[in-house]
Amino acid sequence: MKKNGHKLFTLVALLGTAAGVIHIANRFIDATSQLKDMLEQPHSKTYDWRFGKIHYTKQGHGAPLLLVHDMMPGASGYEWSSVEKQLATEHTVYTLDLLGCGRSEKPDITYTNFVYAQLLCDFAKNVIQQETDVIASGFSGSFAIMAYRNNSDYFRKIMLVNPPSLSSLKQAPCEDNKLFKRLIEFPVFGTLIYHIACSRETISSLFMEQLFYNPFHVTDILVDTYYESAHKGGSNAKYLYSSYIGKYLNISINNAVESSDACIYIISGEKEASGSLIAEEYQKLNSSIETAVIPETRHLPHLEDPEHFLEQVSIFL
Repeated sequence: MKKNGHKLFTLVALLGTAAGVIHIANRFIDATSQLKDMLEQPHSKTYDWRFGKIHYTKQGHGAPLLLVHDMMPGASGYEWSSVEKQLATEHTVYTLDLLGCGRSEKPDITYTNFVYAQLLCDFAKNVIQQETDVIASGFSGSFAIMAYRNNSDYFRKIMLVNPPSLSSLKQAPCEDNKLFKRLIEFPVFGTLIYHIACSRETISSLFMEQLFYNPFHVTDILVDTYYESAHKGGSNAKYLYSSYIGKYLNISINNAVESSDACIYIISGEKEASGSLIAEEYQKLNSSIETAVIPETRHLPHLEDPEHFLEQVSIFL
């Protein structure tokens, strides 16, 4: 009996020591990842939304244009840094960090498509205060479509940049997804999993293998900025990641696309996996949707080839 008690005590002591070491490592990563202060911006503004403070910038003059970044690890309004100044020559450009991203607040909640669609509606109503055009990147295209469906009075034209496939958005969380979400949200050990998934090396590989067609266009500044964004706010940054991986952001937008009377324009990177097929998938539901392809780019054509991207924007807007 005493022998078993000694083994149990040893096991508890080892687990406690491991948890302590991992906790220190997590705090070290949170601190060092933000030392370069890559996300600091002059003239930034804050919108006090119901679920947390939303960071955004406003620049330029003309018809309003809202830029909405994608949802990959480390995403923020920085995604539009190569095009927003040029767009601001003809538009009043609003660039926001979505809730749980970048410089915005990162509350401990389950993030859903409804949350972000409502954020876009409220931001348009309370900040822009008039009808606005929208350019939404990647997964956030589904937020823009649902925001228009919820309140079309505040949105006009919608440009989707490499939106997600309609079939993938139909996938509801299964038990494995729910388990993995709970695992990431677990203190200390879950934070470690998040830090591994959002390490600088992982983000660099993501850009080189999936986001950019030409890996030589991936700069240290770009990777450092995304790395900092993924860790800003400390361990709370993991809650959006757990909801995203757990498929809690998914929702079928088929009916919204099919019934939409908005002007919708889809931009695909030529080298984006299934990019053209996904665009065709949207067009089958709504034949009024227009499409264009930017050569030799992948998932982020506005970062990889801003010149040709701006040409397409000028055609649509």
